[in-house]
Amino acid sequence: MVFVNSKTVVLKVRMSCQGCSGAVKRVLEKMEGVESFDIDLKEQKVTVKGNVQPDAVLQTVSKSGKQTAFWEAEAPAQPEVKPTEEVKPAEEVKLAEEVKPAEEVKAAEAVATA
Repeated sequence: MVFVNSKTVVLKVRMSCQGCSGAVKRVLEKMEGVESFDIDLKEQKVTVKGNVQPDAVLQTVSKSGKQTAFWEAEAPAQPEVKPTEEVKPAEEVKLAEEVKPAEEVKAAEAVATA
């Protein structure tokens, strides 16, 4: 049986054990419009298919008490962290460059006074 308005919603759900995935399973079984769902405990990924609205699925799974977000919302957060980490060493290099001339000035002053 194929529904015309069938959608797939993928969520990142923090689950640490079978009990956690069982809680998610129970709320999804009660949700209207759900055709099927897959809970991947290892990946902490929940895929829901059916005549459902993504926000409604997010709200329903959140009722399980588990931290829940759209799967796509997590992906951009990872690349944003990497550039920040790459910038830090560059800032340290700039600071080191600023310190070197000062040391050179002190060395030059020491030579000049000697």
